[in-house]
Amino acid sequence: MGDSRSMSLLVGDNPFHNISHLSQARSRDRGDEIGNAGFAAGLVVSSMENGADGFMFSVSETTLSILKTIRDMNRSESMKLYAIVPYAYEYVRLATQVGGVSGLARRMAKQVLFSMNFKAMAAGLKGVVRMDPVALLKTYLYYEISRIKSSAPRQASLDSVMLHEIITEMALALNMDWFLKAYVEFMVKLGIKPGFETRNFAYLVQKFREWKMDFSKVAIATPFNKIGFQMNPSKEECEKALVEAGRSEVIAMSVLAAGYLRPREAMDYILNLQNLKGVVVGVSRESQARETFKLLEGSLKT
Repeated sequence: MGDSRSMSLLVGDNPFHNISHLSQARSRDRGDEIGNAGFAAGLVVSSMENGADGFMFSVSETTLSILKTIRDMNRSESMKLYAIVPYAYEYVRLATQVGGVSGLARRMAKQVLFSMNFKAMAAGLKGVVRMDPVALLKTYLYYEISRIKSSAPRQASLDSVMLHEIITEMALALNMDWFLKAYVEFMVKLGIKPGFETRNFAYLVQKFREWKMDFSKVAIATPFNKIGFQMNPSKEECEKALVEAGRSEVIAMSVLAAGYLRPREAMDYILNLQNLKGVVVGVSRESQARETFKLLEGSLKT
C-alpha cells in the first residue's frame, strides 16, 4: 500500500456476549471468563494500547458494566464509542420475564422515570398522549444515551448511536423513510452521528438514494470480507454500493468472517476498499487483542 490511510479501528463486543456467527460450539469454547466485566474491560484496554481507538457495542447491562470498569481504571486514552440500540436479545429475554410486550413497556417506563431524565420523560408523555411513534423513539434514545454517558469513561466520546439491524431491516422493508429521517434529524440535533447496522447494505444504499437521504450525515456498520460472508445479496453488489455511499462513514464488520480468515489476509482485502472509514473486530484473548490491533494499525501505515 502506498499512502497511509486514516481508519477507525474498533473493538467489537460480540465475544463479550458469547456470540459467534460461525457456530454455537465456538461461543461455548470461549468459556465463562469472557463474560466477566473485568476481563472484558482488560481486553478493550489492551486493544486500545495496541492500536484500537474505539469500542462498538450493543447497549446492555454487560457492556455498560464493561464501560464502568474501564472508567474506574482512570485511564487517560481518548476513546470513541459507537453504540448499537436496542440490544434486541436482552429485551426479548426481559419480555419473557415480565409478561410480554405490555410488561416490557411498563418496565421501560419505570426505568425512564427512575433515571430522572426529564427530556426522556417529556418526550415519552407526548408520545403516549398523541400516540406519536417518533416521540416514543426520542424517549427511548434519550434514555439509552443517558445510560451510556453515565457509564462511560471521562475521556470517551459518544461518536455514533446506531440502530440495530433488526430495526434497520424492518424500516427498509416497510418503506418507513419518515421514521429513519426523523431518527437522523433528531440525532444530528443532539450532535451525535446517526448510524445503521445492516446485513443488507446494497439494499439500504438503494433505498437511501431513492429517499434522497444525505449519506454524509450517517454511519453504517455492515459486513465486508474477502469471502463475501454475510454480504447480501452478493460481495459484488456490496462493493458497488460502497462506491455509491462514499460520503458516509462505512464501518466494516465480520472482516474475519467469524474466524474463517486470518487478520493478515483479511486486511489485504479491506485495505483495497477505498471508501471504508473503519473496521470493527471482536477479540476474546489478551494475545489476540495485542496481535490483531497491532497488525491492523501497522497495515494502515504501510
